[in-house]
Parts: sequence; C-alpha cells; structure tokens
Amino acid sequence: MSEITQIRRLSLWIFFIPLSAINLCLLISQNPGFLENTIFAVDQIGRSGFSIPYIDGSLSISRASRTFPQYLIFKPSMILTAIFLYYYWKNNNNLVNNLNSTNINYKFKTFGILSAVFLVIHSLFLGIKFDIQIYKLFRRVVLVLFIIFELVAQGYLVYNLYKLKTKLDTFINQKILLLKFILVSVLIIVAILSLPTLISKGNTHFKHMLEWNYFVGVIIFYLLSRFFWRRTT
Repeated sequence: MSEITQIRRLSLWIFFIPLSAINLCLLISQNPGFLENTIFAVDQIGRSGFSIPYIDGSLSISRASRTFPQYLIFKPSMILTAIFLYYYWKNNNNLVNNLNSTNINYKFKTFGILSAVFLVIHSLFLGIKFDIQIYKLFRRVVLVLFIIFELVAQGYLVYNLYKLKTKLDTFINQKILLLKFILVSVLIIVAILSLPTLISKGNTHFKHMLEWNYFVGVIIFYLLSRFFWRRTT
C-alpha cells in the first residue's frame, strides 16, 4: 500500500520540523550574542535568559518565536508542517477508504485539514501587532481551534484504525495503537483539567510550561505513527 509508505515519511517530518523550530527559536532567544552585530540581531523582546520552559515556564513559545529573526524560522516551519499535515490526513483517508471499499471523506480528514488551516493562520498572524482587544481574542481562538481540531482528528483516526486492526494486523504494531490511544486520551484529559486555570488570570508560568509540553505531546502522535506502520515493499 503506497499510502503507508507516504504516511511513514510524512509522520517523521511532522514531528521533527516543528520540534526543531521551536527549540531553535528558544536557543536563539537565550543566546542573542551569537547574532549580535549582524543583520540577524535579535529583537529585544525576543531575548531571554537561560531557562528550561518545559519545566519552569519562564517564557512562552510565542515570545520565543514571534520576533525577528526567530519568526524567519518559526513561520516557514509551521506552514511547511501544515502542508505535510494536509497530505498526512489525505493519505490516511485514502488508506481507510481502500480498506473499507468506500469513497468518502472521513471525519478525521476534515478535522485534520482544518487543524492545518488554523496552524497556517496562527503562524501568519504571529508577531503582527494590533492594539485592539478583538485581534488578541482572534489569535487565541485560532490557536485553540488548531488544538481542538487536531485532537478530534487524532481521536477519530485512532478509532477508525482500531476498527480495522484485524485487516491491518500484518501492517501495524498493535502496541503502538494502544500508545496512540493513551496519548490522545491523556491530551484530552489534561486539556479539560487545565481549562479553569487557562481561562483565569495569573498562573503565567504554569500556562507557559503547559504550552511547551502540550505542543510536544500533540506532535508525538506523529512520531508514534512512524513506528505504528511496518515497512512495506
């Protein structure tokens, strides 16, 4: 099945590109001296001292990525990731159609592509300053919709693959299917439990820490996809 080969390849790109981008932006933010006196001098807002935001929540992904020159890395990386997401969900949809002898757009494809669209919108508007409250609300809504659609797409895909696990027995690692189910379940539970804190004022460091770890959790789903499918010839 050609779709399996494509899914395996796309999964790695979708994991490594955004992971590398956010951590490279973090590295630049914490080491602005390397680019001092060059055309890529780091904007003052985008500078920070050494920290491990995954643990201490000292700064947000947005602050580390939205200023020059970090956005030259972040924005193209997220847009490229969104393109790969489109093809990832399309290939999964084609694969499930082949197995079910159908020709429809499954819900995971629809939600997956929508998540890619909102990732592009978030990336394009990141760092653009408009001193109006509605714009700030718009950015938050776009980011929330990306996360919601991504989780829904992942959940629907795991559900459909679970129903097909007998047909796919020679192509998949069923232990990884269980891990994908656990991962999606944990992400949903964490999102629900964290909601009261996220919508309240304060707790900035916790919110930032959650942001970094949650982002990695979402893209780990794609790393698992790489090991979920066995190599085909």
